[in-house]
Amino acid sequence: MKLRLLIMWGVAAVVLVVTNVLIVQKERLLASPQSILLELTPVDPRSMIQGDYLALAYAIAREAPEQDLPADGQLVVAVGADQVARYLRVYAPPIALAPGELLLRYRIRDGRLHIGSEAFFFQEGDAHLYSNARYGEFRVGADGESILTGLRDEHFAVLGLARH
Repeated sequence: MKLRLLIMWGVAAVVLVVTNVLIVQKERLLASPQSILLELTPVDPRSMIQGDYLALAYAIAREAPEQDLPADGQLVVAVGADQVARYLRVYAPPIALAPGELLLRYRIRDGRLHIGSEAFFFQEGDAHLYSNARYGEFRVGADGESILTGLRDEHFAVLGLARH
């Protein structure tokens, strides 16, 4: 009985530590000074808004070659003055990045190249605030890991409710 209780507390401690490590990693990524925009591509209008989220697809995912890529890797992108990231090539270590180039992590799942979040969640009834979305705004770490932080319109204006 004592061993069972000890194991239970040990598992709970491991879960809490792992959860907190993941939270700290995401908070560090959110604090990253590097912000980029990824152009959105049209999504089937019948599934564009389902409930309280917007389905997202990125133009850059269509530009990158999907065949013969490892399941997980990094793309090299160039970021213009407008902050829009453009696909350059698949990253091949140990080749150094040129000035103005960044890494962007990708994953291939179910035969499709995935970059970043494919859904943007918002409050019920706020769909109209995001109907003009043309860019996804991301914070990107040095290793290419990214997190979706918002949406922008064709004029790069932040969409949605004012951030406090």
